[in-house]
Amino acid sequence: MTPDGEPVTSVNRPCPDVDWDARAASFDEEPDHGLRDPGVRGAWSGRLRGWLPGHAGDVLDLGCGTGSLSLLASEQGHRVTGVDLSPAMVMLAREKLAGRDAVFLVGDAAAPPIGEQRFDVVLVRHVLWALPDPGRVLRHWAGLLRPGGRLVLVEGVWGTLDPVGIPAGRLTALLAPVAGQVRVERLSDDPLLWGGEVADERYAVVAVTD
Repeated sequence: MTPDGEPVTSVNRPCPDVDWDARAASFDEEPDHGLRDPGVRGAWSGRLRGWLPGHAGDVLDLGCGTGSLSLLASEQGHRVTGVDLSPAMVMLAREKLAGRDAVFLVGDAAAPPIGEQRFDVVLVRHVLWALPDPGRVLRHWAGLLRPGGRLVLVEGVWGTLDPVGIPAGRLTALLAPVAGQVRVERLSDDPLLWGGEVADERYAVVAVTD
């Protein structure tokens, strides 16, 4: 059983160990990781503009990887703190956002090392599904927000023979105790986000806390 009472299945089991330091150098080669293609970059920038506040705010990017979403948020005027467990990823993120109002820390996305600092947005892409107790993690993340702050969670269910991920319905149910407003935005039908057509479930949830 998972800690929130659901049986362990292919779509809610923890992610197997991955050496993210070893993968850091090639991480940005994926279209939706590096955002090197202008069309892909523009698609993510437009989505992010709709998810983040219209005024400059403090964004906590958890599992930030090489900082591609952090860079988009910074370009839109936000102050960014990124956290990733991989020192190699953090090093690349620091290089990518050198000279910007951004700080990158090595740490666990489930318990980021940010002390008493609070944020307007907690931004997390493709991380929550791999954590062993997503309900507890969501409560902790909600506690890192200022009043009226928002969680922006990009997730999905990937693969057909042996799918992994977290379905949108399960995520919205887990958010019910911590968020007053929850909006789901389907992303599967926008090939520009992924560098091509996809057939699996991909979505974003924007949850405004009470």
